Amino acid sequence: MDLNADLGEGFGIWRLGDDHALLDLVTSANVACGFHAGDASTMRRVCATAAERGVAVGAQVGYRDLAGFGRRHIAYAFAELRDEVTYQLGALDGFCRLFRTQVRYLKPHGALYHAAARDESQAAALVAAVSEYDHELPLLCSAGSVLAQLAAGAGLRVVAEGFADRGYLPNGQLVPRTSPGALVTDPEQVAARAVRMATDRTVVAVDGTVIPCPVESICLHGDTPGAVRCAELVRVALIDAGVTPAPFAT
Repeated sequence: MDLNADLGEGFGIWRLGDDHALLDLVTSANVACGFHAGDASTMRRVCATAAERGVAVGAQVGYRDLAGFGRRHIAYAFAELRDEVTYQLGALDGFCRLFRTQVRYLKPHGALYHAAARDESQAAALVAAVSEYDHELPLLCSAGSVLAQLAAGAGLRVVAEGFADRGYLPNGQLVPRTSPGALVTDPEQVAARAVRMATDRTVVAVDGTVIPCPVESICLHGDTPGAVRCAELVRVALIDAGVTPAPFAT
């Protein structure tokens, strides 16, 4: 089972999360590409450390929205979004190549992630950018989403992910961050949820409903309180359950 985390989300002198510690624990790093967070020096630093530790680097592409951390919806035209995703992919891939590695997958961030799950135009822009840049590049997204369907239809590899530190609604969608139960911050609970996803392929929703959650990768948000402790417990719990942490893309 792959463990991924959102990393490189600082900007300039501001740091968000402990990238260095998390890169010792995760198997894939979703690296911010400078639009919703991150900058050139941050990208270089995270790519260097990821390459050194054998962690797969993925491009976490987002809206051009540093002030809103990419969590505000933007109504992009298809071509503009396609080109801005390509721009972000190329920027991160350039830093990867300095350290004899490359971008291994793409994952949308924040509001773009949620928009592409239901908006055909924005999902199609992501699919077009990946198809043109590198048709072998997997897309990390929610199973059954519009993005997953369009990507599969275009012949791209789709990797479904689950969120051990986010609450789920009974319909399988994430609890909005503005609502109670959006975040799961108890490290023991996060670890138990991760094991359940990896072994039973299910997750317990906020109302107690057990819902299907067939995933190949489990996400741990780098900006969640106690993220490093959560990652430590998740990794140990998975190994204890007989699940080997390993990147889905090599």
